[in-house]
Amino acid sequence: MTAAISRLMRRPASMARTATLLAVTLLAVLTATAQEPDKRHVTPVKPETNQVKPPPKGTDEKVIQQYLTGDSAAAVAEARKDSLRRAYKRYPLITDLSVGINVAEPLFMAFGQSYASADINATLNMWNRLQPTIELGLGWAKSTPDDLYFTYRGKPSPYFKVGANYNFLFKSGPDYQAIVGIRLGYSTFDYDVTDVDYSNGYWQEHTAFDIKGEHSSALWGEAGVGLKVRIAGPLALGWMIRYHGIFNYSKNEHSRPWFIPGYGPRKSSLGFSLNISYTLPLHRTSASAKTDTGTAAGTP
Repeated sequence: MTAAISRLMRRPASMARTATLLAVTLLAVLTATAQEPDKRHVTPVKPETNQVKPPPKGTDEKVIQQYLTGDSAAAVAEARKDSLRRAYKRYPLITDLSVGINVAEPLFMAFGQSYASADINATLNMWNRLQPTIELGLGWAKSTPDDLYFTYRGKPSPYFKVGANYNFLFKSGPDYQAIVGIRLGYSTFDYDVTDVDYSNGYWQEHTAFDIKGEHSSALWGEAGVGLKVRIAGPLALGWMIRYHGIFNYSKNEHSRPWFIPGYGPRKSSLGFSLNISYTLPLHRTSASAKTDTGTAAGTP
């Protein structure tokens, strides 16, 4: 009797353990079933996504190697630099040579100006940006100033100028240029001063005389701005407004030079040049400009 009662008292504990085990098993099944929909939303990796796409045609070899070695950050930076180099043309060191003649003052003299300076010039175009230049010419004058009582005759005398231009439109073609320039000029020249009319109002004296065979020299500087435009084939037309000032000039005992060849009237501060030039290409890719990869408009 006592044993039967003990078995009845242990049966509820066994049933409780069985119920607990069933509850844990059911919870695990429900949890697995709840997570199954999330797995179905994961996009599987496609094999083609692991393929390396070929770089765009014309990509620099250095960029390609960086991509292949896995250095993508450096490759992207180098590709950006390469695209900028392709966007802006790169010109060779020696692009072209222009030889021209300045016709401004001879034209002004044809319309009544009493002096002129004419020169031939040569300009070397480097990178389509920096342009060393040299000018060689002659200047002469024959003038009777309205406010002065003499006639000035400047004999044809040489002058030369050296300097450089800077082309602000270097990123575009050499057909259109916006330039600033500087020059250093020098001239040695002879002149006569004739028909000098000297009057002394106090003594009521009137004297006329000539001063001949005077010699002088001058050194001056110039700064200017201008444009150059190709007009037909290798021919171009350019103009420049120049501001100039004399550094030094030699003085004579009885006179001062009124006109300086290449400079103009000694007391003037502005000059103007009108240049007709012929351009000689010095590099086979000068017309289309090289890119960083060494090609120019499809030309190796």
